[in-house]
Amino acid sequence: MEVTIQHLGDVKFAASARGHRVVCDQPADNGGSDSGMTPPEYLLVSLGTCAGFYAAQYLKVRSIPHQSLEVKVSAEKATQPARLGQFRIEVTVPGLDPQHQAGVLRAVKACLIHNTLLHAPAIETVISTPVAAHAG
Repeated sequence: MEVTIQHLGDVKFAASARGHRVVCDQPADNGGSDSGMTPPEYLLVSLGTCAGFYAAQYLKVRSIPHQSLEVKVSAEKATQPARLGQFRIEVTVPGLDPQHQAGVLRAVKACLIHNTLLHAPAIETVISTPVAAHAG
């Protein structure tokens, strides 16, 4: 799995993966033109859509209606170091029988992004400085 990020100027970037493209920007009060979500918002999107996928799969397998499934994710900032320190995932399933609530919760907690955030992965950062080819 890989994404490529290209700088578009100022504080705007484009991310591409498998032929899909999204723009990441900052609000005007942070030097951007507000033409896309911020990196932390994309992290919340990633967590929420993953949680939604797992919840929907649980419901689908059990033939429970899931068309009105909604997920809201919020986070609070922490400092030293700067990071998102706390997340809240709220899954809404209208009319869900209480006997399935624990199952949906288990499914959401099995989400790949949820587990990645709970068990911090190793992150390798490398700086590449390719030399431009000279036309001759």
